[in-house]
Amino acid sequence: MAATLGQAWKSSPCEQQKRLWDIASANHRSHNGRNFIKVPSKKSLKRYQKVFASDSTGEDKKKNDEALEFQKSFKDSVVSKDSQSLPRPLSIIDLPNSPSPVSRLRVAYQGVQGAFSESAAEKAYPDCEAVACEQFDTAFDAVEKWLVDRAVLPIENSLGGSIHRNYDLLLRHRLHIVGEVYLPIQHCLLANHGVKLEDLKRVLSHPQALAQCENTLTKLGIVREAVDDTAGAAQDDSDNVTRFLMLAREPIIPKTDRPFKTSIVFSLEEGPGVLSRALTVFSMRNINLTKIESRPLRKQPLRVPSDGINGCTTYFDYLFYLDFEVSMADQRSQNALGHLKEFATFLRVLGSYPADTSLT
Repeated sequence: MAATLGQAWKSSPCEQQKRLWDIASANHRSHNGRNFIKVPSKKSLKRYQKVFASDSTGEDKKKNDEALEFQKSFKDSVVSKDSQSLPRPLSIIDLPNSPSPVSRLRVAYQGVQGAFSESAAEKAYPDCEAVACEQFDTAFDAVEKWLVDRAVLPIENSLGGSIHRNYDLLLRHRLHIVGEVYLPIQHCLLANHGVKLEDLKRVLSHPQALAQCENTLTKLGIVREAVDDTAGAAQDDSDNVTRFLMLAREPIIPKTDRPFKTSIVFSLEEGPGVLSRALTVFSMRNINLTKIESRPLRKQPLRVPSDGINGCTTYFDYLFYLDFEVSMADQRSQNALGHLKEFATFLRVLGSYPADTSLT
């Protein structure tokens, strides 16, 4: 063994490492003609290295020390590159509020727990995790920043009319409409225990809820104060329905196997008959319009990023939001929008999505 060790030490560093491994693993077993190599442990390698050191000459030891130093510096450089130069893999810490692949769908809504918007979110996405947001803007931002997967927000009510704020946010943000849901609304007037109806002086609720209950509250002579949520109001009409939009970061693929709606926003040059010409592109193709909303922007024009010009903005005097009952997969809608684009100063498809027919 001593001669073997001495011969191994006087060889080159690479040969030394190989011979060291061979010697340390020389204790092997044979079973049915097969050799099973015993993998040397770190402890055994260190023991043999000590024997090498004691049996070596000064010159050979110096060469071996240089080889070991070179090997150490190489290992250190690899560790340094891995820990500093290469990008660190993403972890759950980087996205603290992101859902895991097996978690429920996170859906943002405006209001607090128990609001009608929460009911709409649960109707649109059963078994979802409803996430309350203080403002409509917050819900839009939550989807864009990947904090939630979807948002369900009101867009119009059969009594109170359109929610203009959300129309404006649809244009300011780059989310897509992927569905709609209609929710029957039944308001209730809530008060502390023991308070009589004739003793009420003031009611707090969301502006839309106050508008929907205007007649009843006027008869009661109650002062109305608008807040950010539906704290409660008296029912004003049995046919009270709110339409909610389902918003996502990516659009869905339109189909023709079921009723679809398409929502667009566009602007036109001023002039007599221009709007009539725009609506004709749909009527001549037998496309039914279900909603048209104009937003006058003369005094406060809305800035919209222009896709064709880098860094430029365009100002529009009027914007028209329009819904029609045809999928974008239908050739009629493609032809209609192609026709409209010929003279519209701005055109954007907000979404093509399945229509909610649950109330019909």
